Amino acid sequence: MARRRAGTLTQALGWFVVLATLLLGASYAWRHANAPLRLPAPPRSPSAAPQAEASAASPPHATAPAFSSHPVSAAAREPTTHDVGAAQAAKAEADATARQAARVARDAASRATQIEIAREANPAVPAPSDDTARLTARRLTLPVQGVVPAQLRDTYTDARASGARRHDAIDIMAAEGTPVLAVEDGRIAKLFWSAGGGGTTIYQFDPGEQYAYYYAHLARYADGLKEGQAVRRGQVIGYVGHTGNANPDAPHLHFAVFKLGPDKRWWQGEALNPYPLWRP
Repeated sequence: MARRRAGTLTQALGWFVVLATLLLGASYAWRHANAPLRLPAPPRSPSAAPQAEASAASPPHATAPAFSSHPVSAAAREPTTHDVGAAQAAKAEADATARQAARVARDAASRATQIEIAREANPAVPAPSDDTARLTARRLTLPVQGVVPAQLRDTYTDARASGARRHDAIDIMAAEGTPVLAVEDGRIAKLFWSAGGGGTTIYQFDPGEQYAYYYAHLARYADGLKEGQAVRRGQVIGYVGHTGNANPDAPHLHFAVFKLGPDKRWWQGEALNPYPLWRP
């Protein structure tokens, strides 16, 4: 009797466990069937955290700017104000350089044309010699103070002594007493009274003693000037006058240039036309 009851109790307990297991399984299935579907979140990189925080802090209606994962190249980015300014400055500099080069070319062409016109008008004027080119490159000081190249006249080939000789010099007109200047560095080779017509004169040698500069018709020498004295470019060495055979009503400086021979005789040399040295 007792054994039968125990078997019945065991059987009842077994059915209870089976029923409880079925109920729990049904409950779990029902909850998952009615729960919202959740997908796994993608992995977050460290650089994404600040963007997520910034998005959370933004108001709901704000739209976050789109960022590209690829860096923008220098060629693709928009030009900045600095880029535009630098480009404009470079273009302005290039334009200025081009304009200056064009001016230099025009001036050179104009000067060459003027020389050719003058040579055609006066065929006696020879083409510049090597000596003329060498002296022109030295940019000699014009020997009369205050006179500019545009005031000069080419009287080199003018006749003198009723056509008996050529002038071989230029006359630079100026008021009596105007300072006469050394055209370049050198030394005083001779202070001389020329009875032949030059009156009070100065012979100056250039630094290499290749050329002699001749100043004539002076009113007087500069104070203290002596033969053999070294002089500097632009130094006052005398004063315009009309001594010798010059017209008292037309005081001027008679200026000549000679190429010296090997013996360096101040009174001898090959005459060179001074006018091209300052041709305007």
